[in-house]
Amino acid sequence: MEAPDEPVQALLGEPYVEQVVRMMSAVEAARDAARGHEAVAVSHQLPIWIVRSFAEKRRLWHDPRRRQCTLASLTSFTFQGDKLVSVGYSEPARDLVPAHLLAGAKPVKGASKAFGA
Repeated sequence: MEAPDEPVQALLGEPYVEQVVRMMSAVEAARDAARGHEAVAVSHQLPIWIVRSFAEKRRLWHDPRRRQCTLASLTSFTFQGDKLVSVGYSEPARDLVPAHLLAGAKPVKGASKAFGA
């Protein structure tokens, strides 16, 4: 039996490659506007995870339950000139995130499936 093809888009969304193009364009525009300084951009979880996966040379399709991208997390793209030299991840407000919403949290039997705190 042949292995299935890699999915090209999220179940209910735009194709992964289109997300990479859109997000890299936004990251590069922020870089250009803030040369010599820092820029902050806000994104939903899926687009930032996809562009981070691309920058780290990982496949784009993934198990959403395994994303390292919690509420109030920061994903940093560091450039030297126009060259991307590193990608960082931090959770400065980790202590404020409910345990069931942390990356890799196991579902609690009988608990609400709601996403809020």
